[in-house]
Amino acid sequence: MPKRYWWVIISYIITQFSVILTGSIVYSAFPVSKLEASIYGGVISFLLGLIVVLLLMRPDMKQGLQQRDGASIWGIITWSILGTFMAIFSQGIANFIQIALLGIAPGSENTQGIMTMARAIPLFVIIPVLTAPVLEEIIFRKIIFGTLYKRTNFFIAALISAALFAIIHGEPQHILVYGTMGLVFAYLYVKTKRIIVPIFAHMAMNGIVVIAQYNLDPAEIEKQLNELQTVLLL
Repeated sequence: MPKRYWWVIISYIITQFSVILTGSIVYSAFPVSKLEASIYGGVISFLLGLIVVLLLMRPDMKQGLQQRDGASIWGIITWSILGTFMAIFSQGIANFIQIALLGIAPGSENTQGIMTMARAIPLFVIIPVLTAPVLEEIIFRKIIFGTLYKRTNFFIAALISAALFAIIHGEPQHILVYGTMGLVFAYLYVKTKRIIVPIFAHMAMNGIVVIAQYNLDPAEIEKQLNELQTVLLL
């Protein structure tokens, strides 16, 4: 694995933990609440992290532009749209299996936390819709999956990268959901040989989730999840 990939991974880890530092700086410098400072600090950290990672990945971006066997512009557009629906559909199936067969409670604490911050300060949606998908696809699909795929096979590489994807989100109980998403995004990457395709699909899927939940009251979401669980149990 190229040395710059290790620096990309280190930069991503630093980005995750630097939110505490940037949040503290914002809280000390501006008259905002701790929640607002945390949100603004997160946006700053992830934007800076994205810039650093893109600079480190410049050789790969140049190589991608010169690559002749990858998908064309129309192929990128087509597979990005198809991939979005594939990811949403696979996530729905995974959620159904988790609730109906495995007895795992519906809902995601990670998603609810994101929506809480997005409702407090809409600027926060930059992270789940823009910066996070780019960083995560570069880390988990381009680097981790891509490296493992050369040494093992598609399913092993996709499942390992998806497991790490679930762990970094702090929801190992939803590894099936993250696993199916990882399989879809890895398939899009292998199919098109363009990392931009799973990035676009990931961004679109997150955007749809954010828009769908943004105007819903948290109590209403909880009620719907409880009703869904009851129906599936019956």
